[in-house]
Amino acid sequence: MIDFLFKTVIGKSIITLLVSMVPIIELRGAIPIATGMGLSPWIAIPIAIVGNLIPVPFIIIFIKRIFAWMRKVSPKLNGIVDKMEAKAEKNKEKVLKYAFWGLALFVAIPLPGTGAWTGALVAAMLDMPLKKAFPSVVIGVLGAGIIISFVSYGAASIIMSLF
Repeated sequence: MIDFLFKTVIGKSIITLLVSMVPIIELRGAIPIATGMGLSPWIAIPIAIVGNLIPVPFIIIFIKRIFAWMRKVSPKLNGIVDKMEAKAEKNKEKVLKYAFWGLALFVAIPLPGTGAWTGALVAAMLDMPLKKAFPSVVIGVLGAGIIISFVSYGAASIIMSLF
């Protein structure tokens, strides 16, 4: 099984997809990991983008209900919800200023604390409808994908040319 995951294109693609779905790591980590595994950019980039987008509609639609449930279940979970809501609140002004394009730009910037998960959380906290929020996050993820791909595959090709 380990050989399948790390030695085949399908296995490397599965790893890329799963890593891109993980909060904080997202596409920003999945593309460099795919690069390190030797996965072609023509395979890695679309898979990382799709994987990064899979959780977005669920976050936008269900996060408020999930937070309400978490608050009821445990005081420890209540603290986690407070931190996540504070993070969304902190970024709210940046997004509100330019609405659709503000959210897209926020998601596209490849810095810690930005990305599809946080963008979807901010959209949910702003009560942006899915029809407006999802395309904005998609544009942001595509932008982040271009930036990260250029850095990952550009740097990799430079390093490879030295050897």
